[in-house]
Amino acid sequence: MKYLSLRILFMIVIALTSINLTGAALAVETTAKQAIVIDYDTGNVLYAKNADEIVGPASMTKMMTIDLLFERLKDGRLSLESELAVSEKAWKMGGSKMWVEVGKTAKVEDLIRGIVVQSGNDATIVVAEGLAGTEEAFALEMTEKARSLGMDNTSFRNASGWPAEDHYTTVRDLAVLATATIRDFPDYYHYYAEKEFTYSKIKQPNRNPLLYKNIGADGLKTGHTEESGYGLVGSAMRDGRRIVIVAHGMGSTRERSEQAERLISWAFREWGQYSLFESGETVAQVPVWLGDSETVPVVVRDKLLVSVPRNARKGMKVTLVHQESVPVPIAKGDMIAKLVVSAKGMEDIEVPLHAGADVGEGGFFGNFGAAISYLLQSLFS
Repeated sequence: MKYLSLRILFMIVIALTSINLTGAALAVETTAKQAIVIDYDTGNVLYAKNADEIVGPASMTKMMTIDLLFERLKDGRLSLESELAVSEKAWKMGGSKMWVEVGKTAKVEDLIRGIVVQSGNDATIVVAEGLAGTEEAFALEMTEKARSLGMDNTSFRNASGWPAEDHYTTVRDLAVLATATIRDFPDYYHYYAEKEFTYSKIKQPNRNPLLYKNIGADGLKTGHTEESGYGLVGSAMRDGRRIVIVAHGMGSTRERSEQAERLISWAFREWGQYSLFESGETVAQVPVWLGDSETVPVVVRDKLLVSVPRNARKGMKVTLVHQESVPVPIAKGDMIAKLVVSAKGMEDIEVPLHAGADVGEGGFFGNFGAAISYLLQSLFS
């Protein structure tokens, strides 16, 4: 176990002060029964409350319906001008509606707005049947996509979020879906920020209350059922930094609005972002045993960006962990070390480090000298 240089240690003490997923540095309280707050750029969870508790997703289900629609737009299977047929089932669907007309068709771009802005249950069935033949088949595809994203505690039975047996998720999984939508579909995500949409001469406002506040909000979706209460998946960006929140299980639209805004404001106010190392940057030199080089650089594979509570920059220990001398051969890219970040009140954070160069076996005389040096060091240490 080797400690980093004072310069690097100082950098990481400042930057990695707290990456624990429920951050004890500055707690925030919320009346939401389940909630999660994520820094989109770092992936760090800044706050979690019952984040893995099974809940009904209600209309937040529609984010997956839109995700699969965006996927087909991105790969060219559909265009915004494509037309999908409106069945009697879609036309008769209850709850919030886009007001599609049976026997006619609706443009894909209108359906996007009908689902995102108007939360139209009827529009989700049009999309489901148009993309998969039946809503049941589409629900299977929704669940498969959820698994591919790592949403392991999610199961879909319909495209709208209408209450159904075995139709469930968690706020953590909804946050995964939100971040994937933002990341994977930058050309289409803007629809989530639209505040109103008119279809069939009926103008409806977006139900996301965050869009009407001056907090940088640009998405995503609300939901409500009698059993689950009021929920919201939201995202906001300020000065190039994005926060994603999910709040669920609240008792009214007013409470939903207030609690969602509170979580976003808290995240921007109390947490900062710090860039420690660029992709491929050398962190340290690690000793090599019997190699053609005495040391090998260890590097971070991806840019190391972390979220940090602004008032929690002390008490951190950052340790470089590796074998006393790494044996050869070493191939560039091999994981041969790690950073371990530890502090009171948080789980250790481990960051893998990779060899930045190839190291082969040393020649006879070099190996002989290294062996004698090691022997003498062992005898007199």
